[in-house]
Amino acid sequence: MKQFLIIITILFGSLNTKAQKVFEVKSIAQADVKVYVCNTQSEADLVVYKCTSKDEAKDNKGLWFFTSSTFDAQKKIYVCSNAAQADIKIYYTTTKFDATWRNSSKKHMMY
Repeated sequence: MKQFLIIITILFGSLNTKAQKVFEVKSIAQADVKVYVCNTQSEADLVVYKCTSKDEAKDNKGLWFFTSSTFDAQKKIYVCSNAAQADIKIYYTTTKFDATWRNSSKKHMMY
């Protein structure tokens, strides 16, 4: 039973570390998630910090590393021109510590 709990913990722990390496696609049909970039943090579902290293992009907290190819990405995003098309509304912050989910009901989209 103890081994089973350890395995479950590892599996769920690994789910939390996924989907923070993203690639921006040009076509909406290629996207896993459609995002809209808000002008203010208060409008956003997720506040995103663009990491300079893929090692920084852990957990599902809004720390994103943009990859140079779709093969390295865990999620492909398409940036919509209006909020109505988007699955998630994001706001880019310049401070790593501001990255957070403001609407946790959409958190599953980035796993």
